[in-house]
Amino acid sequence: MSDCTTNGVRIQVEAEYLVHQSDPSGGLWVHAYHVTITNGGPRTVQLVSRHWIITNSHGVEQHVRGQGVVGHQPVLKTGESFHYTSGCPMDTTVGSMHGTFEMTCDEGDGFEAVVAPFTLCEPYALN
Repeated sequence: MSDCTTNGVRIQVEAEYLVHQSDPSGGLWVHAYHVTITNGGPRTVQLVSRHWIITNSHGVEQHVRGQGVVGHQPVLKTGESFHYTSGCPMDTTVGSMHGTFEMTCDEGDGFEAVVAPFTLCEPYALN
């Protein structure tokens, strides 16, 4: 589980291995990740873009950037949360993800909310 708070915005992520979508003999391990974004700060914020860094067990990084998350640019008032699920295919048994969400505030300023690293792995791949 990943859990990090930046400027009152808490981002929690839990990864899940998708055995029925994976094909280890073909070099494919598929994971879902469940994200909850909660605004615990005093100002309304909007998630406008994302930057994921996905690293496989060989240290190869892939950068994924885009507008919003799963087609949304949620606006969160104080105390509100947004939850979404997405997926990530890996070419190794173990990998990791981390990144940032670009947030803007009502006043026009903004910040990068940190998504702390989390592990993507096949069950029992790590002790």
